[in-house]
Amino acid sequence: MDPQLYYVADPMCSWCWGFRPVLQAIVSALPGSVPVVYVMGGLAKDSDDPMPEETRAYVQQNWRDVTTTTGAEFNWDFWRKCKPRRSTYPACRAVLAARTQREDAVAEMFDAIQRAYYREARNPSDIETLTAVAGSLSPPLDVERFERDIRSPEIEAELQAGFNLRRSMGVREFPSVVVKRGDSQTDIVRGWANAETAMSRLKKAIDG
Repeated sequence: MDPQLYYVADPMCSWCWGFRPVLQAIVSALPGSVPVVYVMGGLAKDSDDPMPEETRAYVQQNWRDVTTTTGAEFNWDFWRKCKPRRSTYPACRAVLAARTQREDAVAEMFDAIQRAYYREARNPSDIETLTAVAGSLSPPLDVERFERDIRSPEIEAELQAGFNLRRSMGVREFPSVVVKRGDSQTDIVRGWANAETAMSRLKKAIDG
């Protein structure tokens, strides 16, 4: 039985942003027979409330820690230009809504949301930002359909199914990478790992 690789992450997780080069190395090393399945983690539920000061301080410290550990860059204008909310479910739904239009849009949409947030200082908690990102893909998504889908009960059900899958794998940290072969599960990354560590574990999991 061929294995499957699951990437459990959230587009608005700063450690997932720092993990991008490692993920790219993992995907490049995979045999063509091994699919990559994105599972949305869901860091923070829907909320229209402004982000509390203590949460701002927590997230900002995470940004500093990610930069120190991974070298990833952040656009700090976000905190000046936007009205932050602790709400990542919309960004997770956006990735799922993109998949309804084309399967290969999953990784592209995930990456585009990250760039909008961390490099362009745009707020992915806002549907308007997510719709604009959907229209910027190549080829662009149908934004009217995207706006319908992201609010649909079908996408919500898919989001919740992903949460259940994450729980069944015992994953609480983002990013996490898991290889499953039938009933067997091998954890490649839990929270973050450098490329050398991740690739060593991946080789054992795939070859084994």
